[in-house]
Amino acid sequence: MSNQYYQSPLSLRYASKEMQEIFSNDKKFKTWRRLWIALAQAEQELGLDITDEQIEELIAHKDDINYDVAKEREALVRHDVMSHVYAYGVQCPKAKGIIHLGATSCYVGDNTDLIIMHEALELVQKKIVNVLYRLEKFALEYKELPCLAFTHFQPAQPTTVGKRASLWAQDLYFDYLEIQHLLDNKKLLGCKGTTGTQASFMELFENDTDKVKALDKKICEKLGYDNYFAVSGQTYTRKYDTQVLQVLVGVAQSAHKFSNDIRLLQHLKEIEEPFEKNQIGSSAMAYKRNPMRSERIAALANYVISDSINPAITASTQWFERTLDDSANKRISIAEAFLAIDGVLNLYLNVTEGLVVYPKVIEANLRRELPFMATENIMMDAVKNGGDRQELHELIRTHSMAAGRVVKEEGKPNDLIDRIAADPKFGLTKEQIESIMQPINFVGRSVQQTEEFFKDYIDPILEKEKQALGLHVDINV
Repeated sequence: MSNQYYQSPLSLRYASKEMQEIFSNDKKFKTWRRLWIALAQAEQELGLDITDEQIEELIAHKDDINYDVAKEREALVRHDVMSHVYAYGVQCPKAKGIIHLGATSCYVGDNTDLIIMHEALELVQKKIVNVLYRLEKFALEYKELPCLAFTHFQPAQPTTVGKRASLWAQDLYFDYLEIQHLLDNKKLLGCKGTTGTQASFMELFENDTDKVKALDKKICEKLGYDNYFAVSGQTYTRKYDTQVLQVLVGVAQSAHKFSNDIRLLQHLKEIEEPFEKNQIGSSAMAYKRNPMRSERIAALANYVISDSINPAITASTQWFERTLDDSANKRISIAEAFLAIDGVLNLYLNVTEGLVVYPKVIEANLRRELPFMATENIMMDAVKNGGDRQELHELIRTHSMAAGRVVKEEGKPNDLIDRIAADPKFGLTKEQIESIMQPINFVGRSVQQTEEFFKDYIDPILEKEKQALGLHVDINV
């Protein structure tokens, strides 16, 4: 591998080999040849003078692409599709006269782009399923572990570690559904001709509308599709690329939110991402355990979110039936969005496979704040013992403010419970108050919500996609 020229970090560091193969030249040009074979077969079946021998010749050379011939030809004619038509014809002299018959460049270009995007979406979905599987295992293991919850990153009513993980899973659940919707409704361009009118095919089939319509259907069936765009210019609408990228943006949002939470939890020393034995956290501070994988998730997610504006601009600035200012941008923005989101999910899989939980720290952090949150329960018990609710409310407010000053101004432990126990108006001993303050008593329906969510929403997906489970990824760096 040359170190002399720029190489994309998406390939070198982040994206899996599987995703790179989907966007490789081999995949692209082999799909072009599959499309040319499908076109020839469909045209033959509909009555054009194409022989079995010609089709057999095309099939015999569908995978052994002569890149050198195509490259040399493109340098001369400056047209990638016609260069590969020529190169295919060099290998298939009997069939060269019928390769690409009636088609325009977008027949192979756009149909291939759609096939590649759909296969890439399937890989993204497979990885989401595996992340959901790991999040469910984690959530159910820690569904009863109370922890401090936050609103505005300020201490709030407790939740459980498992319930928090259900929030991460729910975001990905929505992403799974969006991808499934795209895959359930996937289409090919079909064979529409120069401006989408199929005029060249009407000429070939002597204005037989039924045969020209059947051509679209036959080509789609040979490529494993049930449907095609009913109308188009020369290209399928570039709005579709925007829809695909927005699904990836949704995954990026979900992963970014997860990574933010992990980074904050690692700061609190409650939960950490995996940290390998010989891993270095900082070049200067040897003791550090930086959340570098979660930070990388955030970085790549930011890239995907910002990249989504590219297809939006492309779609909005197209002219009439086609303009070529989409091509250079499209071949970069679509591929790199998928490579980047693949890197995001590789990291998400890696982190969820090895999350480290510190229950003692979680409990200590919660108990520091629990006295404030327990005051409503304490007040109710004191009322049962004959206290006056309004008077007790004011006393709790006064004691809470005083305890808060001790914590913030003097750096001492929260002494609210001692203050309440020492106040005869409450009629409660410290032991009685502490019996009220069991953390699990303050998490509401967190446990049940966690169980119900995974049972009702995630388990059906895992059952449906069970063949996709068991995926393991090794992150490169």
